[in-house]
Amino acid sequence: MAAEKMALAKAINESLRRALDADPKVLIMGEDVGKLGGVFRVTDGLQKDFGESRVIDTPLAESGIVGTAIGLALRGYRPVVEIQFDGFVFPAYDQIVTQLAKMHARSLGKVKLPVVVRIPYGGGIGAVEHHSESPEALFAHVAGLKVVSPSNASDAYWMMQQAIQSDDPVIYFEPKRRYWDKGEVDPEAIPAPLHKAQVVREGTDLTLAAYGPMVKLCHEVAAAAAEEGRSLEVLDLRSVSPIDFDSIQASVEKTRRLVVVHEAPVFFGSGAEIAARITERCFYHLEAPVLRVGGYHAPYPPARLEEAYLPDLDRVLDAVDRSLAY
Repeated sequence: MAAEKMALAKAINESLRRALDADPKVLIMGEDVGKLGGVFRVTDGLQKDFGESRVIDTPLAESGIVGTAIGLALRGYRPVVEIQFDGFVFPAYDQIVTQLAKMHARSLGKVKLPVVVRIPYGGGIGAVEHHSESPEALFAHVAGLKVVSPSNASDAYWMMQQAIQSDDPVIYFEPKRRYWDKGEVDPEAIPAPLHKAQVVREGTDLTLAAYGPMVKLCHEVAAAAAEEGRSLEVLDLRSVSPIDFDSIQASVEKTRRLVVVHEAPVFFGSGAEIAARITERCFYHLEAPVLRVGGYHAPYPPARLEEAYLPDLDRVLDAVDRSLAY
């Protein structure tokens, strides 16, 4: 198959289609994933082509969806479940944290649960309450879960393939504000390892580290900074658990400065762990403290205020200026 330019949502659809076609044990489950094709049409056409026994419309019961997926995984299936919106995952949090994440350790390695939990997440679409959360740090804190988030169509395609093939449970966060961003997808490519960070823009003066929806913003920040003669490196982390600290360290040892950007609140966010680890690893290389840019420690605001809540070009550039001023 030749490479094709497609939207991020379409890339996930094509990846799910490939997985369903390759393995009869792969199932898709969730609210409205079948006939409707999902709220964002990510699963559009899959039930029509693979049938209602492979692409299953479920009741509005997130705990039941994940609990059923765990039972199916125990019987040898590879379920891919969709949580319709980020804020809806919390009824399923008990199943994910107390069952899905711990079964492998509880069984001394005898039981594997190859379940993928898809979660459209983040803001920027003008949604109502409970539709714009960024809860990735809650899941990254839980041992036994892999937590990843693609930022572009190619990664969306390949990271889904790798998540489905994983014998460990994967929480797959999809940046909903980027669903319609297009990029090149090559189904014959050799993908990077699932948890390997990627330098997506070379630079020498400072490293911007981000994942999911904020990678595009960091590209824009780096372009704006270049007009002022500053060379910023952009590192797409891709994975929140595990985190590729080696790649971050290599970049920081070159640039000597680091700003971590994510939509989730800065307080106890994934950037805090990155800042602590890189300070330990790179203390004698850093010329400024590791800075963080993210959401505020407050409930996600109504749609008319979300642009003031979310990190933007000016807020990230301000952190860059503060770092370079040391």
